[in-house]
Amino acid sequence: MHRVGSAGNTANSTRPRKEKRLTYVLSDADDTKHCAGINCLAVLKASVSGCDYLFTGSRDGTLKRWALAEDAATCSATFESHVDWVNDAVLAGDNTLVSCSSDTTLKTWNCLSNGTCTRTLRQHSDYVTCLAVAEKNSNVVASGGLGGEVFVWDLEAALTPVSKSGDSMEDDSSNVVNGSGNALPITSLRTISSSNSISVHTTQSHGYVPVPAKGHKESVYALAMNDSGSLLVSGGTEKVVRVWDPRTGSKTMKLRGHTDNIRALLLDSTGRYCLSGSSDSMIRLWDLGQQRCVHSYAVHTDSVWALASTPTFSHVYSGGRDLSLYLTDLATRESLLLCTGEHPILQLALHDDSIWAATTDSSVHRWPAEGRNPQKIIQRGGAFLAGNLSFSRARVSLEGSTLVPVYKEPIFTIPGTPGIVQHEILNNRRHVLTKDTAGSVKLWEITRGVVIEDYGKATFEEKKEELFEMVSIPAWFTVDTRLGSLSVHLDTPQCFSAEMYSVDLNIVGKPERIIRQIYVNLARETLKGLLAHWLAKRKQRFGVQASANGDAPSGKEVTTRSITHSRIEVDSNTENDSMVYPPFEFSTASPPSVITEGSQGGPWRKKITDLDGTEDEKDFPWWCLDCVLNNRLPPRENTKCSFYLHPCEGSAVQILTQGKLSAPRILRIHKVVNYVIEKMVLDKPLDSANPDTTLAPGIAGGPVQLSAIGDGSFRSGLKPWQKLKPSIEILCNNQVLSPEMSLATVRAYIWKKSEDLILNYRVVQGR
Repeated sequence: MHRVGSAGNTANSTRPRKEKRLTYVLSDADDTKHCAGINCLAVLKASVSGCDYLFTGSRDGTLKRWALAEDAATCSATFESHVDWVNDAVLAGDNTLVSCSSDTTLKTWNCLSNGTCTRTLRQHSDYVTCLAVAEKNSNVVASGGLGGEVFVWDLEAALTPVSKSGDSMEDDSSNVVNGSGNALPITSLRTISSSNSISVHTTQSHGYVPVPAKGHKESVYALAMNDSGSLLVSGGTEKVVRVWDPRTGSKTMKLRGHTDNIRALLLDSTGRYCLSGSSDSMIRLWDLGQQRCVHSYAVHTDSVWALASTPTFSHVYSGGRDLSLYLTDLATRESLLLCTGEHPILQLALHDDSIWAATTDSSVHRWPAEGRNPQKIIQRGGAFLAGNLSFSRARVSLEGSTLVPVYKEPIFTIPGTPGIVQHEILNNRRHVLTKDTAGSVKLWEITRGVVIEDYGKATFEEKKEELFEMVSIPAWFTVDTRLGSLSVHLDTPQCFSAEMYSVDLNIVGKPERIIRQIYVNLARETLKGLLAHWLAKRKQRFGVQASANGDAPSGKEVTTRSITHSRIEVDSNTENDSMVYPPFEFSTASPPSVITEGSQGGPWRKKITDLDGTEDEKDFPWWCLDCVLNNRLPPRENTKCSFYLHPCEGSAVQILTQGKLSAPRILRIHKVVNYVIEKMVLDKPLDSANPDTTLAPGIAGGPVQLSAIGDGSFRSGLKPWQKLKPSIEILCNNQVLSPEMSLATVRAYIWKKSEDLILNYRVVQGR
C-alpha cells in the first residue's frame, strides 16, 4: 500500500504553516469503469423482485454498484468521496454500504442511492485495511488497520446526528461534505495509539465513540465476525489469530501456528470454527472451542489473500498471490484448481453457483463455482490431496506434476480500463506522457485535463526523447499515479511560479501584437478552469457578489483570511491576461475530480461538475478561493532572472550598461536584441549612480522597458531603429542563442552555472 502525505496542518507546531493542497484527478475513459485494482467485493441479493447487485471497491478511490443480469452487468452508481484506495466494503443490512480506505476513514453510503455518502467516520490514525459485519446483527461492524487499531462500531449510534455543544464542533469534529454536496455531521474523534493510551482531541464533540479492541501491537489485515456479532477474530503481521468479545473489546484467546502475516479470515455462522489464510501459503482450520488448529491445508504455492466458504462451512474457495483459485473440501482435504488468471486474487465473493474474483487488475471476473453443491466439481476428478506442511505443495509443483484448471474462461467479465503505471512530466510543464497497464502511451495536457495524443503501444522512452523540448519552466505541479489515474497536485505558493506568453498557448482570434506581450499564470487559469462550474453555480445562488473580482457572499470569509495572513499580492498582469486568455476549459464529458480540504471536515473528493456552489473555505483551501474569487496570488519567489550584458570580445559596437540587468525568467532573447538595438540607436545612458537595472516585457508591441532604480522607468516613443534594423546576435558561452529562447532556458541549458548569467552581443555584418 502507498502512504499518502498529509495535506493537513499540524497543530501547535512551531514550523511554518503548511497550507492545504488541492489535487485534481484526470479521467480520459468511461467513468463507469474502474481504472485500478479491485480490493473488495460485496453481493446484495434481490429481496423479492428486481436484480442482484455487486459492489466493487477499487484502488482508484471509488466504489461502484453493478446491476447484474444473466450475462451482463451495468454500472448503476459510482460512490465517490474517499481520497485514497478503498480497501474493503461490507453490506450492513439492505440499505447501508460501509467502506474503509487508506485515507484513514470509514464511510457509510445509502447503497441504493445514486452515490450518496451518509457519514464519514474518523477514528483510525492510519490506513483502514479491513471490515467485518455481523450477518444477523448488521448494526455491528468492526474495522481494523495499520498500527494495530481495531474498533467495533454500533452503526445506529454512529449514524445518529451529533448534537452541537457550544463550540465543540470544530476542526475534524465538524461536518463532512457528502456525495450530494450536503453537509453531514461526523462522529467524534478519539485516537487510540498502539500503546493503548487514549488521547481525546481538545475540540472533540460529545458524540459516539466506537469500542476499541486493544491488544494488537502491529498492523491488522483481516477481520471476521460470526452471524450474531458475539465473536470477532483478527489477524495481521503478528502471525497470530486473536479472538475478541466485540461487545467489550476484550481479548478472549490468541491462536498461534502461522509463520507469516495473516491475510484472510472466515468464521462459521456459530463462531465455532475459523479459517485463516496466510502469507506462509497455508490455510488453517481452527476449533475455537478447543483453542487449537485442527487442520492445515497446503494448497497454494504462495501467499493466500482471499477466502470464501460455502454456507455450511464444508468447502473453502481460496485465492492469492499465485494467481490461482482453488476449491478445498475441509473434511476430506481434496483440493481442485478451478482456474488460473493473470493477476493475484485479492478478494472472493460467492454468488449462487458462481464466484466473483477481484484481482490487482481493474476487471472483475465471475467463475463457475457450484456454490450450492461444490462436491459436484470434485467428483469430476482431477483433485489432489492437500498436504499439511507448506513445503509439501511447493515440492509437488517443483516435481513437475502441473495441475490443469477445471475452467479455462470465466462466465462473465466486468471490464475495467487500464491503469496508468508510468509517467513523465515534460519540460514544457503542461504535458505529461503516460503508459498504462496495456502498454498504451498517451500525451496529456494537464491544464485542460485531456489526452491530446494517443500513440498506442509505443516505446515510452523513445517517445519521451522525441518530445523533449529545450525549455525551462518552473515545476509548478507534481503528479502521481497511485489511483491508476493522473493525480495533479497544486501546492501554494510553488504552483503559482510558472507563467507563459499567451502566444504560446495557441490563442485564436486575438491580434498577435497583443498576445505576444501578455503572459498568463498557469496555475491561476487552471484553478479558474477547474472551478468554473462551481463559480457559475455560486453566481446563481448568491448573485453578483460571487463574481470573480468580488468577495464571498459573507463579505469576510476569504478577505478576512487574506488580511490576517497579509501574504497576498494582486497580480499586476491580471487585467491584461484575463482579457486575452480565458481560463483553461476542462472536459464536462470526462470531468476531473477535485481532492482537497478546507478549514473543517477533512479531505473530500468530488467531480468538478458535482460542485453546487455552496462549498466555501470550510471545504476549499483559502488560497484557492482567494485566487479564483479575488484574482489574488501569493508572493512568488525567483520570478526574475539577473544577467549581465557585455559586447563580444573585439566588438566595435558597445552600449552603455552599467551593472546587472534583471528581467522575468520568461523574457525571450529577441527582447534582449530589441533592447540592444534601441540602446545602440537612441544611445540613452543609464544613471551611473544606479547600476542595477530592470528589463521588462514591453506592452502592445512597444519597445522594451528599461527601469533604473531611483530614476523611474524609461520608455521610448520613437522607434528609428525599426527603420535602420541593425542585425544583432546574442551569445552565451560562445553559442548563438535562438531569439525565441527564454532567459530561464538559456540559464538551464546553455549557461549551466549558479552565478548570474552573462550574455554577449554582436552586430552581424552583411545582413
